Amino acid sequence: MYVILGLIVLAALYAVFIYNGLVRARQMAEEAWSGIDVQLKRRTDLIPNLIETVKGYAAHEKTTLEEVVALRNKAQSVPTGDVAGRAQAEGLLGQALGRLLALAEAYPDLKANENFRDLQTSLETMESEIQMARRYYNGAARDLNVKVESFPSNLVAGQFGFQKREYFEITNEADRAVPTVKF
Repeated sequence: MYVILGLIVLAALYAVFIYNGLVRARQMAEEAWSGIDVQLKRRTDLIPNLIETVKGYAAHEKTTLEEVVALRNKAQSVPTGDVAGRAQAEGLLGQALGRLLALAEAYPDLKANENFRDLQTSLETMESEIQMARRYYNGAARDLNVKVESFPSNLVAGQFGFQKREYFEITNEADRAVPTVKF
């Protein structure tokens, strides 16, 4: 009788241990997604300053400027939990920003402008921070996904509604391409 009771207590403790590990993994993934969201917001806030600086030098490049603004607005409108949609929108925005920054090559005065250089440096730093946040999120999502799918934690995960997380990645090969700018 005591042996059976002891086994039941051990099984319950083990289930609690697994549950707490799943909760910890889910919280890490949510915190990591929050980090990506913060970095993307910072980049989005930087874009209007970059646009205004470029406008004065490249007024006839209106379509490039409008494209960046439209893609920025599209990226902001993606629902918070839509990882794949956000990744796609941010990939397109990154390409458009690359084309915008390439305009500096055609406008030596713009390239020499201190505000533009500062904004360009800030944007490059931001892109690096976004990459780090993305790697951290994908690692946290991987850890959660392993726990949700592996035995015996998958039994507890299924019981309590834990689900796999999507990775924040660029799936469209065109989004991975280096932007080309022709004048």
